[in-house]
Amino acid sequence: MLRLKRLWRLWRRPRAAGVLAENLSSREVASGVSSPDSASPRALNIFDRDLKRKQKNWAAQQPEPMKYDYVKEEVGSQVADRVYDIARDFPLALDVGCGRGYIAQHLNKETVGKFFQADVAENALKNTIETEIPTLSVLADEEFLPFRENTFDLVVSSLSLHWVNDLPRALEQIHYVLKPDGVFIGAMFGGDTLYELRCALQLAEMEREGGFSPHVSPFTAVSDLGHLLGRAGFNTLTVDTDEIQVNYPGMFELMEDLQGMGESNCSWNRKALLHRDTMLAAAAIYREMYRNEDGSLPATYQIYYMIGWKYHHSQGRPAERGSATVSFGELGKINSLVSQGKKTQ
Repeated sequence: MLRLKRLWRLWRRPRAAGVLAENLSSREVASGVSSPDSASPRALNIFDRDLKRKQKNWAAQQPEPMKYDYVKEEVGSQVADRVYDIARDFPLALDVGCGRGYIAQHLNKETVGKFFQADVAENALKNTIETEIPTLSVLADEEFLPFRENTFDLVVSSLSLHWVNDLPRALEQIHYVLKPDGVFIGAMFGGDTLYELRCALQLAEMEREGGFSPHVSPFTAVSDLGHLLGRAGFNTLTVDTDEIQVNYPGMFELMEDLQGMGESNCSWNRKALLHRDTMLAAAAIYREMYRNEDGSLPATYQIYYMIGWKYHHSQGRPAERGSATVSFGELGKINSLVSQGKKTQ
């Protein structure tokens, strides 16, 4: 069995208890998928969104989909931890690109009153993991959310936004449906994700075929993420990165798991077929360059976590420029300055 090599946080809040589906009287499926013709004219058409929907639907229909959920389970729990870090409850929340509900299962009804789970894959919505929170499933594209302005107190998203063609529009949609003083907490794959696989495939293809095409989809750079959140209207931003390393018996087992996760490449410029000799060469290069002492092969998943708030007049604001009474050069004397201030009182 594959195990995560990375040491997770030793402390974690207890998971919400599961309940039977028949107790969720509010659970139903609504549709909000927009047609491809309604895409923003400014968007780059990088990904085949219809193919990605099919990939996610296929993955959700497998006999044991939880076998491939280990990365999404871990990231979903980390997003839930960040929700718990905020000292308030959220009457109405939305999960954008929920998949099988990897965030909701880690939350409880004391924190979230009602949860809308939106995804483009209908089979994923039909097979969501049960939670004690009243849930409504919505068939919707991440770029075209079918909700009114100022609807949700909380919006979360885990490992979904890296597949949208128009990330700025998707973030603007999330900002639009948030209430003032609402918060968005998200996670997406970063630029160093699967760099081992990318390098092995490129070297093998150049050696055997005299050139290469992308076999791992492009990812957003962390340096761009804060700018995109700010441009969408969010403030009080937090962006941090993390890495998960998983050890696999070989390259083909990694690719099988990626397919089971619904994370196969769906770029329009992907190569439809890789020759057998190229694949065998890539597996050999991967093992030669990256293998561990025990013979397993590591695969790195880089995760970007982001938090942004919608503006409200009650939020704290930075002081005006030039209003400081102590310079940075005097920070080393802070103790003496405090003592002098107490004596003069």
